[in-house]
Amino acid sequence: MNIDERLEALTQSMELLASLHRDNEKRLERLDQHMEQFAQEMKGLGKRNVRLEGLVTEIAEGTARLLHVAEVHEQRISDLEGNQTQ
Repeated sequence: MNIDERLEALTQSMELLASLHRDNEKRLERLDQHMEQFAQEMKGLGKRNVRLEGLVTEIAEGTARLLHVAEVHEQRISDLEGNQTQ
């Protein structure tokens, strides 16, 4: 192999490396875009989760109040039934 053939082979190798490098840079740019989009979606989910937690808390508190009312009514009914048998 003479010097010209070596130079040609080296040139082709460098062109291939440059092409691979450009492809990798494009992939990294797309990955950065996807990561940014993912981060934005996660922020949105966090806000949604806070709202859902608030709703669940309100439902649980309302259920607890209803349970208390039902227990009070049950006690009143039991008291009235007890008074009728006496």
